[in-house]
Amino acid sequence: MDIYDSAQGRRSAILQLLKSDSSVNVTELSKKFGVSEVTIRKDLRILKERKLLVRVHGGAILGAAVASEPAAEERHLSFKKMVNMREKEAIGRAAARYIKEGDTILVDSGTTALEVVKNLHHFQDLTIITNSISAMMEALKYKRFNVILLGGTVRESSMSMVGPLAESNLKLFYCDKLFLGVDSFSVETGLSTPSVDEASTNQVMISRAREVIGVFDSSKVNKRALAFISEVDRINTIVTDNNLPANVKRQLKAMKINVETVIP
Repeated sequence: MDIYDSAQGRRSAILQLLKSDSSVNVTELSKKFGVSEVTIRKDLRILKERKLLVRVHGGAILGAAVASEPAAEERHLSFKKMVNMREKEAIGRAAARYIKEGDTILVDSGTTALEVVKNLHHFQDLTIITNSISAMMEALKYKRFNVILLGGTVRESSMSMVGPLAESNLKLFYCDKLFLGVDSFSVETGLSTPSVDEASTNQVMISRAREVIGVFDSSKVNKRALAFISEVDRINTIVTDNNLPANVKRQLKAMKINVETVIP
């Protein structure tokens, strides 16, 4: 089944079109996805209800919460979940294979890191520590893992725990693996995020993990955000999609960083 045959996949694609063009047209979308205009209008209505776009005559435009700065760099979790969905799902499946039975894993609040938690069906004994409310809820569905949610200040946009309390709690643990998603990645400038609080918490996460596994789609590459997290050499493995630029992959391998690219 083509991803566009599913409502979620089609809505994800609509959001990606909005990112590049800032507006979409009902008739054009109907032709592109091979569905009725009634179906497209329903898609747009649902996305409008999630405050991800604004309906206009004949189509839609980016909503203020999505298009305005600095929100353009730090979009709400509900938007991020819909973008590059196939890539994130494939990355999550591949990254989960780095886990071993009995591991203590640390999962950050990124939407790609969340996909790792969705792929733990074959494990019986794991400890999952996270600052992500969404990751905690997903981990609890297995009903057999030791799940620890860090305390701290709740960031509504990412549904994550950050700040001094979260960082103090992190220092209580030794973790086998950290699954770290980032908003921006560059070989030259390192890992970064729009949120200073998020960056500070991520820095402590990295210090508590024996192995750091970066999980992010290739749209994050060759970008820089406000708050610095770490240099690239703090990462042991990167799992991303096969659109990673060839020169970046060569640079990472030259730095002895394991790089796995997956086909969505």
